[in-house]
Amino acid sequence: MVADGQGEFRDWPAGASPREAGRRVAEAFAARPLEAPGRFVYYPEVCAWYGSLTFARLAGDSGLRDRLIHKFDPLLAPAGSGIINPEAHVDFRVFGAVPLEIYLQTQDPEYLDLGLRFADGQWQAAAPDGISAEARYWIDDMYMITILQVQAFRATGDEKYRDRAARAMTAYLDKLQQPNGLFFHAPDSQFYWSRGNGWMAAGMAELLRALPQEHPEYRRIHAGFTRMTASLLPYQGGDGLWRQLIDIPEAWPETSGTGMFAFAMIAGVKHRWLEGETFGRAARRAWLGLVNQLDGSGNVREVCAGTAKGFSREYYLDRPRTSGDLHGQAPVLWCASALLR
Repeated sequence: MVADGQGEFRDWPAGASPREAGRRVAEAFAARPLEAPGRFVYYPEVCAWYGSLTFARLAGDSGLRDRLIHKFDPLLAPAGSGIINPEAHVDFRVFGAVPLEIYLQTQDPEYLDLGLRFADGQWQAAAPDGISAEARYWIDDMYMITILQVQAFRATGDEKYRDRAARAMTAYLDKLQQPNGLFFHAPDSQFYWSRGNGWMAAGMAELLRALPQEHPEYRRIHAGFTRMTASLLPYQGGDGLWRQLIDIPEAWPETSGTGMFAFAMIAGVKHRWLEGETFGRAARRAWLGLVNQLDGSGNVREVCAGTAKGFSREYYLDRPRTSGDLHGQAPVLWCASALLR
């Protein structure tokens, strides 16, 4: 084992390497028909698409990459573009992260123009504090807003996109992070929901990848990230998973939040934001726990169904448990990409 903890990311059991497991999940996504619940492409599709594209690039699989890009073709035609929701809402604006990733891989300006329309549109109306008017102060937002703006920064190099995400992240940290390091779902929904906290962890990891240490918001975001990830360690189960409500022992082990926490910890170890051996071990256990939940078709089990903010413990504990839900597929792909990166 090496001192930085990355030895934990080697010597996988048969079938559990990021290339093997990531390919199973990415191929499953590539083969799925485009999903448009309620007539529009929705954020879980975007999150899994982004993860599949990054996996294909990092795995050097040009055939998979091309199929994932061609999956976008119907959305470029006038008839297909009607399932892209123009509403000023974080769950729909995040769509722009996919064309921006395709642009990063192809340099085709058509995708850049489309993606930037969403990133710029998100800040057309801003509050006096400079935060997008789309901010709801639900922790879910801090992946949806952050990944869109960070992708726009990656595609253009324009620091305004990175600065927007950093300013919003700091505001959410100040408003929602609790003394124990975890996050309420929203100010009026005071529960430590696993996937909600996962959105926050993953969003901070994506943003820290883009922020230089001299950025004025870096220290605040880094501190929030390290505080959160340290607080998660005692709650990880022996199976490697975290529970639907993180701090409730009788809650069921849930995979989407686990995948997001694993992604954040993998990134943290690789970028040396986190102590290597401790977090490397936790991330390895989480990854193996996720792989154990994959079925023969590349679908991850024990995923919490789509969830609004709730006002009772029972609301979260009684959420349906699904298999193959893109809320759970996506973070497995992010983890595989992070392990290959």
